[in-house]
Amino acid sequence: MVPISALQGNNTATLVKLIFDNLPEGPAYYPVDQVTDSPEHFIVGELIREKVLFLTREEIPHSVAVVVEEMTRKEQGETVYIRATIFAERPSQKGILIGKRGAMLKEVGRLAREEIERLLGNRVFLDLWVKVKKDWRNEEAYLRRFGYREVD
Repeated sequence: MVPISALQGNNTATLVKLIFDNLPEGPAYYPVDQVTDSPEHFIVGELIREKVLFLTREEIPHSVAVVVEEMTRKEQGETVYIRATIFAERPSQKGILIGKRGAMLKEVGRLAREEIERLLGNRVFLDLWVKVKKDWRNEEAYLRRFGYREVD
Protein backbone atom coordinates (compact mmCIF):
# COMPACT_ATOMS: atom_id res chain seq x y z
CA MET A 1 0.00 0.00 0.00
CA VAL A 2 1.15 3.50 -0.82
CA PRO A 3 -0.67 6.35 0.92
CA ILE A 4 -1.07 9.24 -1.53
CA SER A 5 -2.67 12.63 -1.75
CA ALA A 6 -3.50 13.64 -5.28
CA LEU A 7 -4.55 17.06 -4.00
CA GLN A 8 -1.17 17.75 -2.40
CA GLY A 9 0.87 15.49 -4.68
CA ASN A 10 2.24 13.40 -1.82
CA ASN A 11 3.71 10.04 -2.91
CA THR A 12 2.24 10.20 -6.42
CA ALA A 13 5.68 9.83 -8.01
CA THR A 14 6.39 6.84 -5.75
CA LEU A 15 3.10 5.22 -6.77
CA VAL A 16 3.78 5.73 -10.49
CA LYS A 17 7.29 4.27 -10.14
CA LEU A 18 5.97 1.21 -8.27
CA ILE A 19 3.31 0.63 -10.92
CA PHE A 20 5.83 0.82 -13.77
CA ASP A 21 8.31 -1.37 -11.91
CA ASN A 22 5.72 -4.10 -11.32
CA LEU A 23 3.72 -4.11 -14.54
CA PRO A 24 4.82 -6.71 -17.06
CA GLU A 25 5.83 -5.36 -20.45
CA GLY A 26 3.10 -5.97 -22.98
CA PRO A 27 3.39 -6.80 -26.66
CA ALA A 28 4.34 -4.05 -29.14
CA TYR A 29 1.18 -3.37 -31.12
CA TYR A 30 2.84 -0.70 -33.28
CA PRO A 31 6.41 0.02 -34.41
CA VAL A 32 8.45 2.03 -31.89
CA ASP A 33 8.54 5.14 -34.13
CA GLN A 34 4.77 5.13 -34.79
CA VAL A 35 2.93 7.45 -32.40
CA THR A 36 -0.61 7.00 -33.76
CA ASP A 37 -2.66 4.75 -36.00
CA SER A 38 -4.58 7.69 -37.52
CA PRO A 39 -3.71 8.80 -41.04
CA GLU A 40 -1.90 12.14 -41.54
CA HIS A 41 -4.97 13.65 -43.25
CA PHE A 42 -7.09 13.04 -40.16
CA ILE A 43 -4.46 14.41 -37.75
CA VAL A 44 -3.98 17.55 -39.87
CA GLY A 45 -7.76 18.07 -39.93
CA GLU A 46 -7.95 17.69 -36.16
CA LEU A 47 -5.12 20.22 -35.67
CA ILE A 48 -7.05 22.76 -37.76
CA ARG A 49 -10.27 21.99 -35.86
CA GLU A 50 -8.43 22.41 -32.56
CA LYS A 51 -7.35 25.93 -33.59
CA VAL A 52 -10.93 26.80 -34.60
CA LEU A 53 -12.23 25.73 -31.19
CA PHE A 54 -9.36 27.48 -29.38
CA LEU A 55 -9.90 30.81 -31.14
CA THR A 56 -13.70 30.87 -31.22
CA ARG A 57 -14.31 29.41 -27.73
CA GLU A 58 -18.07 29.66 -26.98
CA GLU A 59 -18.93 31.34 -30.30
CA ILE A 60 -18.64 28.09 -32.24
CA PRO A 61 -19.79 25.01 -30.40
CA HIS A 62 -18.42 21.63 -31.40
CA SER A 63 -20.42 21.75 -34.62
CA VAL A 64 -17.45 22.19 -36.94
CA ALA A 65 -15.66 19.50 -38.87
CA VAL A 66 -12.54 19.75 -40.99
CA VAL A 67 -11.90 17.66 -44.07
CA VAL A 68 -8.49 17.66 -45.73
CA GLU A 69 -9.39 17.60 -49.41
CA GLU A 70 -5.84 17.55 -50.78
CA MET A 71 -2.37 17.04 -49.34
CA THR A 72 0.50 17.01 -51.83
CA ARG A 73 4.23 17.77 -51.80
CA LYS A 74 5.37 20.64 -54.03
CA GLU A 75 8.75 22.08 -54.98
CA GLN A 76 10.82 18.87 -54.86
CA GLY A 77 9.11 17.81 -51.63
CA GLU A 78 10.12 20.87 -49.58
CA THR A 79 6.60 22.29 -49.25
CA VAL A 80 3.38 20.44 -48.50
CA TYR A 81 0.22 21.94 -50.05
CA ILE A 82 -2.85 21.28 -47.92
CA ARG A 83 -6.37 22.26 -48.98
CA ALA A 84 -8.90 21.81 -46.20
CA THR A 85 -12.56 22.68 -45.78
CA ILE A 86 -14.03 23.72 -42.45
CA PHE A 87 -17.69 22.74 -42.32
CA ALA A 88 -20.11 24.66 -40.10
CA GLU A 89 -23.78 23.94 -39.50
CA ARG A 90 -25.15 27.48 -39.85
CA PRO A 91 -24.41 30.51 -42.06
CA SER A 92 -23.84 32.64 -38.93
CA GLN A 93 -21.06 30.26 -37.90
CA LYS A 94 -19.45 30.67 -41.30
CA GLY A 95 -19.30 34.42 -40.75
CA ILE A 96 -17.67 33.95 -37.36
CA LEU A 97 -15.13 31.47 -38.78
CA ILE A 98 -14.12 33.82 -41.57
CA GLY A 99 -14.17 36.91 -39.36
CA LYS A 100 -13.94 40.56 -40.32
CA ARG A 101 -11.98 40.76 -43.59
CA GLY A 102 -10.92 37.13 -43.14
CA ALA A 103 -9.00 37.81 -39.90
CA MET A 104 -10.29 34.78 -37.98
CA LEU A 105 -9.64 32.35 -40.82
CA LYS A 106 -6.17 33.82 -41.31
CA GLU A 107 -5.34 33.33 -37.61
CA VAL A 108 -6.70 29.77 -37.61
CA GLY A 109 -4.51 29.08 -40.63
CA ARG A 110 -1.41 30.65 -39.09
CA LEU A 111 -1.65 28.71 -35.83
CA ALA A 112 -2.55 25.44 -37.55
CA ARG A 113 0.22 25.82 -40.15
CA GLU A 114 2.87 26.29 -37.44
CA GLU A 115 1.83 23.08 -35.69
CA ILE A 116 1.43 21.10 -38.93
CA GLU A 117 4.92 22.15 -40.02
CA ARG A 118 6.33 20.79 -36.75
CA LEU A 119 4.40 17.55 -37.25
CA LEU A 120 5.42 17.00 -40.88
CA GLY A 121 8.90 18.51 -40.73
CA ASN A 122 8.23 20.51 -43.91
CA ARG A 123 7.03 23.95 -44.87
CA VAL A 124 3.26 24.00 -45.35
CA PHE A 125 1.01 26.03 -47.63
CA LEU A 126 -2.41 25.82 -45.97
CA ASP A 127 -5.41 26.67 -48.14
CA LEU A 128 -8.53 26.91 -45.94
CA TRP A 129 -12.14 27.17 -47.04
CA VAL A 130 -15.35 27.46 -45.00
CA LYS A 131 -18.62 25.88 -46.12
CA VAL A 132 -22.01 25.40 -44.51
CA LYS A 133 -23.62 21.97 -44.35
CA LYS A 134 -26.82 22.29 -42.36
CA ASP A 135 -27.22 19.66 -39.61
CA TRP A 136 -24.24 17.59 -40.79
CA ARG A 137 -24.03 15.94 -37.35
CA ASN A 138 -27.39 14.24 -37.99
CA GLU A 139 -26.47 12.75 -41.39
CA GLU A 140 -24.69 9.40 -41.43
CA ALA A 141 -23.05 10.06 -44.81
CA TYR A 142 -21.39 13.25 -43.55
CA LEU A 143 -20.31 11.63 -40.28
CA ARG A 144 -18.53 8.99 -42.35
CA ARG A 145 -17.03 11.50 -44.78
CA PHE A 146 -15.72 13.60 -41.90
CA GLY A 147 -14.15 10.53 -40.27
CA TYR A 148 -16.46 10.25 -37.26
CA ARG A 149 -17.94 6.89 -38.29
CA GLU A 150 -16.38 3.75 -39.72
CA VAL A 151 -16.92 3.16 -43.41
CA ASP A 152 -18.65 -0.18 -44.01
